[in-house]
Amino acid sequence: MTRALVVLLALMAAGACREQKAPPRPKVSVTVAAAERGPAPYVVTANGIVEAMQSVAIQSQVQGVLMAVHFKEGDEVKAGAVLFEIDPRPFRAALDQARAVLARDLAQAENARRDADRYAALVQKDFVTRSQADQAAANALAQLAIVKADSAAVANAQFNLDNATIRAPISGKTGNLFVRQGNLVRPGAVPPLVVINQIHPILARFAVPEKELARVQQYSREHALRAVATTAQGGAGAAGTLSFIDNGVDSTTGTVTLKARFDNADNALWPGQFVSVALELFVEPDAVMVPTAAVQPAQDGGQFVFVIGKDGKAQVAPIIATRTVGDRTVVEKGVDAGARVVTDGQSRLTPGATVDVRTSVAGGAKAP
Repeated sequence: MTRALVVLLALMAAGACREQKAPPRPKVSVTVAAAERGPAPYVVTANGIVEAMQSVAIQSQVQGVLMAVHFKEGDEVKAGAVLFEIDPRPFRAALDQARAVLARDLAQAENARRDADRYAALVQKDFVTRSQADQAAANALAQLAIVKADSAAVANAQFNLDNATIRAPISGKTGNLFVRQGNLVRPGAVPPLVVINQIHPILARFAVPEKELARVQQYSREHALRAVATTAQGGAGAAGTLSFIDNGVDSTTGTVTLKARFDNADNALWPGQFVSVALELFVEPDAVMVPTAAVQPAQDGGQFVFVIGKDGKAQVAPIIATRTVGDRTVVEKGVDAGARVVTDGQSRLTPGATVDVRTSVAGGAKAP
């Protein structure tokens, strides 16, 4: 074999080796974030509706002409404030008449009492018969009964006169004024004169699944449960406390009704408004949490995350997740605080793949 042939064969063998060598796998671009340890509240969320603490439909208890209205629609009024005045003249006249009748009957009752006393003394001396004495005593008792009836009539007339001035039974915000000055009002009329809603404080009514009832009862006995109501406009939400647990479970929906109380000093909540209520039962002080975006479903029904090791390669880490807290998931087992988990790009990953960290979720800085 010539030297030239040997060189040719060597070159061909080297070329074949180069053709059989696989090209390096490209790096997968991913986004990562660190698992963190911190307080994790246990929160039950539900949709609810805002209710007035109290709602009173103001009705007249007497019939008469409405003479004056002492507020404007939508005003906030204090308990005891004068709202309406009905013409008091008929009721004042009726009171004066009832007092006059009472005074007359008092005089007659006093005279009947003196007659009964005289007849009682005379019957002892046989100057009058027993029957006459008994008649005088019965007349005195009858006059006394008339006086009591007159006193009741005076009280009723005074009641009617007092109710000619209608006062606010509670503090709250007035709604539409249904009857204007000059109209005739009467008891039991529909609609009422006005409706007052107490909105300081105010309530939010919501329902939670029956499975949460035991926890709600347990932790409400230990401390006041914090509730946050958020409107459709978002924002920080109004903070309050749980004030009511219904005494039965709705068998149709499998839920139990709760109510939370809010000071509502800024009028952020309004009766009839729909809100999202978050009820905090307890806080786990030192829980491991990962971004919820990092948690992936496994084929066996469990969950896992991709963890980036020190060598820059992705590994599958099965986890046991308990609940979500905002945009994070509490992990009971599977990863430790500080582990880097993939939050975006998982669909292109395989175990052992080398990654190119694109951006850090927490800091937003470019990865080195």
